[in-house]
Amino acid sequence: MKLEKKKMILLSFMLFSLFFGAGNLIFPPFLGQNAGDKMPFAIATFLITAVLLPVLGLIVVAQFEGIDKLASKVGKHFGVIFTILVYLSIGPGLGIPRAASVPFEMAVAPYLPEDASFTVFMLIYSAVFFIIASWIAMTPNKLVERVGKVLTPALLVLIVFFFISFLIKGEFSVASAVGEYKTSAAAKGFLEGYQTMDTISALNFGLVLATTLGSLGIKDRKGIVTNTIRSGAIAGLILSAVYLMLSYMGMASSNVYPIQENGAWTLRCIIEQLFGTPGAILLAAIFTLACLTTCVGLITSTSQYFASIFKKISYRGWVFIISGFSFIVCNQGLNTILSISVPILNAIYPIAIMLIILGLSDKKLKGNKYIYPVTITFVGITSILYSLETLKVPMGKFGEMLHKLPLYSLGLGWVLIAVIAVVASIVAWEIKCKTSKEKIDKNDDCSCENECVECTENIENISE
Repeated sequence: MKLEKKKMILLSFMLFSLFFGAGNLIFPPFLGQNAGDKMPFAIATFLITAVLLPVLGLIVVAQFEGIDKLASKVGKHFGVIFTILVYLSIGPGLGIPRAASVPFEMAVAPYLPEDASFTVFMLIYSAVFFIIASWIAMTPNKLVERVGKVLTPALLVLIVFFFISFLIKGEFSVASAVGEYKTSAAAKGFLEGYQTMDTISALNFGLVLATTLGSLGIKDRKGIVTNTIRSGAIAGLILSAVYLMLSYMGMASSNVYPIQENGAWTLRCIIEQLFGTPGAILLAAIFTLACLTTCVGLITSTSQYFASIFKKISYRGWVFIISGFSFIVCNQGLNTILSISVPILNAIYPIAIMLIILGLSDKKLKGNKYIYPVTITFVGITSILYSLETLKVPMGKFGEMLHKLPLYSLGLGWVLIAVIAVVASIVAWEIKCKTSKEKIDKNDDCSCENECVECTENIENISE
């Protein structure tokens, strides 16, 4: 069953808003400003990790009916631990607090009176922010109505208005690429896509999307997968268009404004040049709407998951708990949150990427019991070690060995490890299957009934 066009558009709008939050606003213009004349190369790979992989993640989660079932292909205990880790990191531990702190620190704080207390105003702003977010999240079946119909259109109108205004009267001057963008723009753009956190978010939002589709009358697995693909593709196209607009503005003004700590400063400079001080209202509205919708999605998905495994606390109870904890964390400050996010994402993201790739290829793997645990184990070890190294943890000679991996210094050393692990797992499984076939052909006795069943399954896989 397919949704009618109007409902599909609203669903896609909702999905876009769930993805498009704090990082989605600040990283593309920062990429454009730093990449300068090499922005096209950087944004091309940025779209892989910030758009393509999140959409594929949604599809995989829909196919497996949850991230926990996908992760359990590695192992039962891993499935539980990884799922909880993903929900905590993208939820109250990192994603939700960041979504709440970014609009205040980047679009409100700079315009406060000099004698104003930053701490007090942050407490007031974040309290109001979480009250609104919690209220919307209380009724997840109404997300399409509230987010798709109202918040997303308002956000898109503001962004398009901002972009058109820049094209008409913005200052244009493109600088040369700086930093890592000079020599490896594509690799740097790929890693910057991590910062949006959308690939990990997609593993969470799959549950929200399934719930929303159920409220729209789509409850069978095939219908959920089909409509997930359609809505994901539309949301992905909208995301790509917005990223291209934001990164273009960063690139076009790269020789106009000096590079600061993040892209929010770039946006603020452009808006002030276009609209003067009143432009702060527009910027604050864009940041708040973008971050609010994402925050709602993260609160909803995290609450739904924990309510399903800890049934003594209701969904609404979890909404209060997660919102309250996130409120406390967000008041620690954006810089603190961002400093924590990079190593965590460097550790988790490669694992999430490989789970998505293996999940999409699951039917072609023909029951290979080695490929998930072997690949995820070695990719996980490599990504965790790289993350520890970014935290200045001494690795000694072992660290020197790691640096010999291709692209390791760029944070992509896990790619070769993943390829080797996949190939080795396929070869080992094929050998086992052939051995099982030979044992049965020779009428050798199997050690147990289960082993006989496995041998038969292996033979069937070979014949396929």
